[in-house]
Amino acid sequence: MRIIIYGVGAIGGTVAAALALSGQQVIGIARGDQLAAIKEGGLLLRTPEKTARAHFPCVADPDEIEFRCDDMILLTMKTQDTLGALERLRAAGAVEQPLFCVQNGVTNERMTLRRFREVHGVTVMMPASISAPGEVSAFSVPRHGVFDIGRYPGGRNEDDDRLAQALEAANIAAFVTPDVMQSKYGKLLLNLGNIVDAAFGLNGDLKPFNALLRAEAEAVYTAAGIAWRDVGSADPRRDQLVRFQPIEGVERSGSSTAQSLARGAGSIETDYLNGEIVLLGRHHGIPTPANTYFVELSVRMLRGRLKPGAISVAQVETELRACGVVLRD
Repeated sequence: MRIIIYGVGAIGGTVAAALALSGQQVIGIARGDQLAAIKEGGLLLRTPEKTARAHFPCVADPDEIEFRCDDMILLTMKTQDTLGALERLRAAGAVEQPLFCVQNGVTNERMTLRRFREVHGVTVMMPASISAPGEVSAFSVPRHGVFDIGRYPGGRNEDDDRLAQALEAANIAAFVTPDVMQSKYGKLLLNLGNIVDAAFGLNGDLKPFNALLRAEAEAVYTAAGIAWRDVGSADPRRDQLVRFQPIEGVERSGSSTAQSLARGAGSIETDYLNGEIVLLGRHHGIPTPANTYFVELSVRMLRGRLKPGAISVAQVETELRACGVVLRD
């Protein structure tokens, strides 16, 4: 069995390095400086407990891979890049291989199932970042992360079990579940705060903003008949398996959205996080002014090429009030 990691960024890089270090056969698909660094010297994985360098083949495009029937393909790019990746996989000849959406949000699975018949969802709980080209950092102990895995739109099969076994051997806790999308909808509630973190750069009290966004989302879920599972602080696996711990000499720049902005990536996934709540609200007649505001703010931040922390809490409170949203009494 080979595991192909499409998108060797923070999450994909941590997974690729951990799997390779455990003896699993891995192929990466990456781009830019990250690809060049991995080709030259492998991928360095930093954790609070140790540092290790993983070596595995890495290519720029799926057409450089001769796919086998026993391959598993993990999609680890941001949602805004998924469609292009799926088209490249299809053009390269991938057909029967199971695809795992190791991504935030709940849109990727539907996009993938339109093009491939064997699709699986993966809920990702893994605090990780790209420290430098050819270097990723995973900030939790005793495991690098916790993944919920299941077939989409529901159920489970031997592909889920095979991937879970490989991840467990790589120090990533894996739980196979037939209702993985409930877990992913629960994770989406947490990821609504990514743009808040990106806007303020962890400056100030962000809890009221996150609570406001979550309240809108829960109202939308209820109207849409969507069940979700809490994978936040109430999930005991977080304290048991993924306790955050700093890594000496490595600074973590917040959420994946904040990391994208800090790197000047040119795009962020807010349209598929907060934007999912806006879309569902419009479908079901539920107002979502706060989530709508933060989606629009993300566009302004990209257009102005603003870095995390470039916007003040007071400014956003004023603009939200103009939208009819009162954050504080």
